[in-house]
Amino acid sequence: MNTANAALISAPESPAPIAHSDSSSALQLRQLQEADTARWDAFVQNCPEATFFHRAGWKSVIERAFGHHTHFLFVESAGEIQGVLPLAEINSRLFGHSLASLPFCVYGGVAAATDAARQMLDEAAQQLAAQLRVGHLEYRNLEPRHADWTAKPLYVTFRKEIDPDEEKNMLAIPRKQRAMVRKGIKAGLQSETDSNIERFFHAYSTSVHRLGTPVFSKKYFAILKEVFADDCELLVITNEGRTVCAVMSFYFRDEVLPYYGGGTDEARAVAGNDFMYWELMRRACARHYRIFDFGRSKLGTGSYDFKKNWGFEPAPLHYEYQLHASKAVPDTNPLNPKYQLFIKMWQRMPLAWANRIGPHIVKNLG
Repeated sequence: MNTANAALISAPESPAPIAHSDSSSALQLRQLQEADTARWDAFVQNCPEATFFHRAGWKSVIERAFGHHTHFLFVESAGEIQGVLPLAEINSRLFGHSLASLPFCVYGGVAAATDAARQMLDEAAQQLAAQLRVGHLEYRNLEPRHADWTAKPLYVTFRKEIDPDEEKNMLAIPRKQRAMVRKGIKAGLQSETDSNIERFFHAYSTSVHRLGTPVFSKKYFAILKEVFADDCELLVITNEGRTVCAVMSFYFRDEVLPYYGGGTDEARAVAGNDFMYWELMRRACARHYRIFDFGRSKLGTGSYDFKKNWGFEPAPLHYEYQLHASKAVPDTNPLNPKYQLFIKMWQRMPLAWANRIGPHIVKNLG
């Protein structure tokens, strides 16, 4: 580890940006400022390792929606960015103190064009974690990076190529699942995009409450839509004017990523969710997107089974944890038996109360 970096990483109470040079490689380590946003996003757009969740906008989203400290680090050489590492710190009495890349996102970690840039960012993050005295440092990697760190083989992701031909995409869906999609079509369901989050939030919050988990705030979704603009789309499914279900999706390069979604009580009867994801795929195909990223699911859950039923094959996500003040990684997984009583109580809570209380809990889960 390059100890020269350590004194140059500012704690949250100090606003001074990182500024470190490595004369042997002409690399400079810096912290993202507003003037760097366009350069940062241009690098992310062109770096094969980068994802939508490496975009600079997440800094604003996490700070404004949740009030957490962020540390968006990048390395440059001769004015050209060579690597980025978005980090956010969560300090919760209930759920612990962590530094992660990136909370509220399924992917993260270092995205770099060179090994030297990757190493500098990695070392800086480890030093920052030690300086902040966090329980652990977490990377949400698509590929494994640290064999000696603690790993949590809990999550998988589902990604699949979209065929340019709409009918081929329909026929690629396994027969039983295809029948559910056709059920939604036969029910006369309609799809439309929306610029307002109200209908989406109604469907989403109803669905999350049914599962017994805390809901994100309406403010969070409004900020996502504001920050990512046309790259954040709301698709609403209706039946005779009634909102049946809705999904918030992100668009990045040639990919579409349905990220938050849910349905009302009517959705199951008319195969609303099945129709919704088909409509999203169909629309993406018409717009010449190439990859449908169905996102993260926990092993052994209904979400995992649902995506498998669409013919998507799971790929493991490599979430890695470097332990600092903690002796073990906190287990905040809803599948943890100790949370079952809480889930049952939450399901009985009136929806209005759950929507008011939930955001204060979920903001510290990441």
